[in-house]
Amino acid sequence: MVSDQHGHADPAPLTAAQVAHVARLAKLEVTPEAVERYRGQLAAVLGHIARIDALDVAGVEPMAHPFESHNRLDDDVPEAPLAIEAVLMNAPAVEGRFLAVPKVLAEES
Repeated sequence: MVSDQHGHADPAPLTAAQVAHVARLAKLEVTPEAVERYRGQLAAVLGHIARIDALDVAGVEPMAHPFESHNRLDDDVPEAPLAIEAVLMNAPAVEGRFLAVPKVLAEES
């Protein structure tokens, strides 16, 4: 292990075989040049994860977002609908006065 400028221990650099193994697990094709480039990058990521794992989080309540937020619910007030021309104006495909979408159900045989 090597210490960085802040005195944190970084894991040893990954081997090319380890990086290639991770790429295979992720079903990625990587060139030997990319493997070399990713060795240091993956080691840095693992170093950051090791620092996070070392933190004492006992008693810290989990949260989904660092800021408190609330849904803003407006009153449901009926309004006039959009004109069909306005709705269809930005549609990628139109058939007559309808949105055209690809068929997603297989035909029964």
